[in-house]
Amino acid sequence: MKFQYLGKQANISDKLKDYAEKKVGKLEKFFKNESEAQITVAGENNRQSVEITVRHDGMYFRAHESGDDRFAMIDKAVAAIERQIRKNKTRLEKSLHQGVLREAEFSAGDIAEEREFEIVRTKRFSLKPMTTEEAILQMNLLHHEFFVFRNIESGSFAVVYKRGRGGYGLIEEG
Repeated sequence: MKFQYLGKQANISDKLKDYAEKKVGKLEKFFKNESEAQITVAGENNRQSVEITVRHDGMYFRAHESGDDRFAMIDKAVAAIERQIRKNKTRLEKSLHQGVLREAEFSAGDIAEEREFEIVRTKRFSLKPMTTEEAILQMNLLHHEFFVFRNIESGSFAVVYKRGRGGYGLIEEG
């Protein structure tokens, strides 16, 4: 597994890196091919957080933990990612073209946790070409958290959304 570290207003000690590599490296047992892990440590003193993102064959697994003890946050984040992998094992195998996840690592109990995604409502609408600013205005007028539109500037499909820490985000077709 390849590791990448990012410190946001935080220093990442060699001891923490070694610990993270040991713990996050255990997730490698689920994958046949090499994967990448990004460990982000943010904040100091009162507000600290650890985010771990594992990328494998185009799939992303992410967990975010906050607290006082960075080592404990790494443990919790790794456990959360492992639960995500186990819970979605069957779907992940299908989307990753069979066999990317190792079969031997799952028990019968893991498969029982999986449940189907239930679509409870479907909406259809035409995508009006508009600017990003118009899309944000429309989203706010509708009191929605996101809004899908065709970006008049790029001609591509796009989504604007409200970010948890304030501001807006834009996702565009690539």
